[in-house]
Parts: sequence; structure tokens; C-alpha cells
Amino acid sequence: MSQKRDYYEVLGVPKDAPAGDIKKAYRKLALKYHPDQNPDNSEAEAKFKEAAEAYDVVGDVEKRQRYDQFGHQAFDQGAGAGGGFTNVDDIFSAFGDIFGGSGGFGSMFSGGGGRRRGPQRGRDLRIVLDLTLEEIDEGVSKTVALKRMDNCGPCSGSGARKGTGKSRCTTCNGSGQVTRSAGFFQMASPCPACRGAGEVIESPCQSCSGSGNVQDRTEVEIQVPAGVEEGVQLRITGEGDAGPNSTPRGDLYCVIREKEHRVFQRSGPDVLTEVPFAFSQLALGDKIEIPTLRGKVEMTVPAGTQSGKVFRLRGQGLPRMDSRTRGDQLVRVFCEVPKKITDRQRELLEEFQEIDRETSGRKSFFDRVTEYFK
Repeated sequence: MSQKRDYYEVLGVPKDAPAGDIKKAYRKLALKYHPDQNPDNSEAEAKFKEAAEAYDVVGDVEKRQRYDQFGHQAFDQGAGAGGGFTNVDDIFSAFGDIFGGSGGFGSMFSGGGGRRRGPQRGRDLRIVLDLTLEEIDEGVSKTVALKRMDNCGPCSGSGARKGTGKSRCTTCNGSGQVTRSAGFFQMASPCPACRGAGEVIESPCQSCSGSGNVQDRTEVEIQVPAGVEEGVQLRITGEGDAGPNSTPRGDLYCVIREKEHRVFQRSGPDVLTEVPFAFSQLALGDKIEIPTLRGKVEMTVPAGTQSGKVFRLRGQGLPRMDSRTRGDQLVRVFCEVPKKITDRQRELLEEFQEIDRETSGRKSFFDRVTEYFK
């Protein structure tokens, strides 16, 4: 498909649908387009995958919040596209609770055969990545060091001592799952003896005790998209722990945290900054250079500008994740009062104050307060 459809449209539910209704809607679509019901039907398989991708996002609380805010853009550029399913077996593995522990929905289709669900993939990992506003503005590539489980070298991840192999599990007869009756239905679940592999190790490897994995240190490169916000999770597929017995790796989730900036504050795609001015600058007007995330720009302050006035510099903010536009920079000006002044400055200020009282016609604050209470 050239362009992804809205996930709520795919599932046929409103955007405010509760989690239970979303799960029911997905199960209904999964039953309709299940490969066992539609053999050799590429269109049905595509709809089966599309529904799974939609449910993977809106069926998850955190992903749903990101999708509601940013749409499909929230999962672009390594941010973890919904599901990331490359084949139907990935879907069966991810949603075992809905499929009754097997691809055949608990033996409702294909005479109870279905697809054998293999052992679980590796554990997902989660890290926190601190970024500056400059890095968020441009997008950045970060290399992080990890401790994670990797395949054991002596047994090449098989878990079996060199020279030995595996044999068929006698508990499940090699199917990887066991079934039990529940009224008119049969419920399937991974075999407890072989953990869904269908095979058991005859002689475990001493280095990894048969698990096939050992802890190791590694480095992973993470591509951070421009404009990413604090709290967003970037999903790096296949960079988590290695799975048991050479099964696929889990994923790495990178949680974004913004470093405090000494000049700017962030408000969504906009950045805020405060700039001090002398009284004379605000009274007479001035042109000054304002710092931005990408250098300096000239800003004109009109004569008579009041302290606290906010100016907007268009397009000088951060990139928006859901479009190609940028936010703005908001510049709040304030009058900076000097702590020390020279005798000449005092003389001029006193003269100005006297002239101001004579010509402005304004009453002093004390006079106004006195009149108010009268």
C-alpha cells in the first residue's frame, strides 16, 4: 500500500473507543482474514497484517497516545513502526493471548492444526537517552553502550554441547504446544517441557547452561529524528536480548529525555527565551541580534515597548514531527535595572523623572492608591 490508512479506520472503531472494543474489533478482523480461512489469498493476508499493525499501536496505551498526537509520523525514522511484522508467524507470536496460544485460534480452524508457535523471542530492553535542544533541532545519531544477552560462542546459540544435538520433545510430540479441552473448544498453549520449541537439548552447553545465551557488552547506533519530544520512545528492532536457543532478538526501546538549556525553554515545537533590555532601548526602540538554535537573527524593538512584551520569530523553533514545518521562537523582553549607576547617570535620571512628572500628567502610584481609599 502506498499510504497507510488511519489505524482506527482499519479496525473500524472510533478514536475514543475503549480498549475492550478495540480488542474485539481486531479479533473479528483477524478471524475474517486469518490465513487458515483464506489459503493462498494475498489480499486477505495483507489485510490480516494491516489489522495486526493497527492493533499493535492502538491496542497499547503508550503507543496509542503517541499515535493520537503525531499520527503515523510518530513511528517513522526508527521510532518503531507499529508491529514491524515481516510475516504472519510474527503476528501469531506477538498476540498469543488473542490467538489462544497458537496461530489457529485454539484449534477453531484447520482441524486444530494451525501453525506451531515457536519459542518466545528475546527480552526487550529499555534505556534513557539525554539530548540537547540543538541535537533535537537537527536530529542526531547516537552510539550507546549496552549490556545484553548474546548467543553463546561455544555452542553457537544452540544451547547444546558441541557434538550433541536436540531430540523431539516427547511431551508435545514435537508440535511445540499442548491442548486442553474447554467445553466445545480446545485451548492451545506452549509446551511447558520444551517452551514451544518442539525439541529438547540432550546435553546442555556448560558455558551457557543450555540457554544458548551469555551476557556481553556491545554498542548500538540510534538514529534520532529531528523534533522528537521528551518521553517519546524510539524502537530499534532486533537490538534487545538474544532469544533462547537462537530465537530472534527482542527490541531496544530508547526513551527521550531533554537536557535543561541555559538559554531556551521548550513548549512543543516552540522555544522560549527572555532577553534583557535597558530602559533607554525600550523607550527609544532598537535593533538587536537575538540568539536562536541555528545562530543569530536581527529583531526590531519598536519605541515604547513595554517590559514583558513577547515577540514571535516565525520558523525559528523546532521541527514538528507530524509535518515539515517548524515552530516559532518566542522572545520575551524585560527591563533590566542596573544595580549601580554613576553620578552623571543619577543626575540625568532625576532630571528625566522631574520632566516626566511635569509633562505626562500621570499621578504617582501613591496618589492613585490614596484616591482609591478615599
